[in-house]
Amino acid sequence: MERMGRTVMDLSNLTTEQSNPATTQIDRLDTLSMLKLINEEDKKAAVAVGAVLPDIARAVDLITSKITEGGRLFYIGAGTSGRLGVLDASECPPTFGVSPHMVQGIIAGGVRALVNSLEGAEDNRERAISDLDERNFSSADVLVGIAASGRTPYVLSGIEYAKSLGASTIAVSCVENSEAAVLADIALTPVTGAEVIMGSTRMKAGTATKMVLNMLTTATMIKLGKVYGNLMVDLHATNDKLRDRARRIIMTATGCDSERALAALDAANGHAKKAIELIMKKSTD
Repeated sequence: MERMGRTVMDLSNLTTEQSNPATTQIDRLDTLSMLKLINEEDKKAAVAVGAVLPDIARAVDLITSKITEGGRLFYIGAGTSGRLGVLDASECPPTFGVSPHMVQGIIAGGVRALVNSLEGAEDNRERAISDLDERNFSSADVLVGIAASGRTPYVLSGIEYAKSLGASTIAVSCVENSEAAVLADIALTPVTGAEVIMGSTRMKAGTATKMVLNMLTTATMIKLGKVYGNLMVDLHATNDKLRDRARRIIMTATGCDSERALAALDAANGHAKKAIELIMKKSTD
């Protein structure tokens, strides 16, 4: 479509852009009924993710293999999708004790876009390439392009560039047969349908996306040995909250008391796994 000399994009064929029949009267509901309706729609996000678990498993195995070989995991996205990628990446070092370079999130518009809406940034294809180059992205790495619509130019450009380097690519989108899904090596497509508020993909699509990203990094870290049982043993206690969490992890893993756990944690400079190893070694001496 053309309007005043500019091309007007037509997104009417995307399921995420449809009007949701279940919520057309939501503005007339009392508060509790409104929230119940939102909650019912949110449940559909988990179902949508469940439908693509085999694809997520393939992605986890790919990511694990690449990281084991020395590669890194990158997320790239714009708006809500970019923020979710940055959030997931930023949680990996404190949770699993890995280098912040292992999992990195890139958002269109840079750091400023994390707290301010810079909608025009998603159309900048050249910037996606320079953002990857600035991080020395290479064929050894994995790129996960995140876009609810699967058509964001910034994300598509990133995927195309990664493929041109010979890198592995994964697309996370929430509409059937998206451009990103067709372009990437592995497509993760939880189809969440029309949003509670028409086109507001920060809602169900955002929820489903966060669930997928949680699975990608959590399962990968488990496979990399960063978890013992269900304990985040590679935790590095850098504040009071993490110190208490580490103490309880050490106690659970070794059966020791609180005092001994804290002493071992101090001896290990805040590293829970090292503290566990110290206690285990003394127990066998």
